[in-house]
Amino acid sequence: AGCGPGKMAAGGAADAQARFGHSVKGLLTEKVTSCGTDVIALTKQVLKGSRSAELLGQAARNMVMQEDAILHSEDSLRKMAIITTHLQYQ
Repeated sequence: AGCGPGKMAAGGAADAQARFGHSVKGLLTEKVTSCGTDVIALTKQVLKGSRSAELLGQAARNMVMQEDAILHSEDSLRKMAIITTHLQYQ
């Protein structure tokens, strides 16, 4: 009466349930790791995009400064040309 079919079935079901629980834990661990990796990649991409925007802004400011310098130089050259023409008449 010690080892009947009912006890074997219950033991097998408990074993299957333990295996199922273990595999679910494994899948959850994989998913958590995968999500963590995705979050890290997304964070890196956002930071990279933020840095790119910062660099583009800096480049635009530099271009504006260069444009001002070029316009000032052009104005100075025009004035020097007028002075040269006046000096040639004298």
